[in-house]
Amino acid sequence: MTSEDVSALQDELAEARAELEQLRETTADRAARAAHLEAQLSEVRAELSRAREDAQARDQALASANERGDGLEGRVRGAAERYRALALELSPELPEELVAGESVEEIEEALQRARETVAKVRGHIESQAQAGRVPVGAPVRSGPDFSTLSPAQKIQHGLEQRDR
Repeated sequence: MTSEDVSALQDELAEARAELEQLRETTADRAARAAHLEAQLSEVRAELSRAREDAQARDQALASANERGDGLEGRVRGAAERYRALALELSPELPEELVAGESVEEIEEALQRARETVAKVRGHIESQAQAGRVPVGAPVRSGPDFSTLSPAQKIQHGLEQRDR
């Protein structure tokens, strides 16, 4: 081995050591970044866990409020019942059994159907009453119809009227 070979090998060795040092720095940098990211991930997981617990607590509070009737669903049902009572009070011709619903929209649809049903029944009753109606007053008096009698019957009828 010549001094040039040794020198070339030493240069290669120095380059390899520099490259190794650079790789170690890169590895240390990446390890530090990974540790930082692991810490951030841990914080995000903890925050997510707290958010889930908060959401469960809110769900339980909402469920409890709805069971007591002071939640949004209870208020909607109460408003719908008050609307139903007022609508039935303003339209006494509508049967209460035909008007039902859990929301104002459902009650409004039921009111419309009830109005249509009442109108149909009212029309049917009026048409039946019209068919059975008798005119007011006595019928017009008229004499007997002689057009269908034979001449002999007409003579006999005339003689009977004279004898009376």
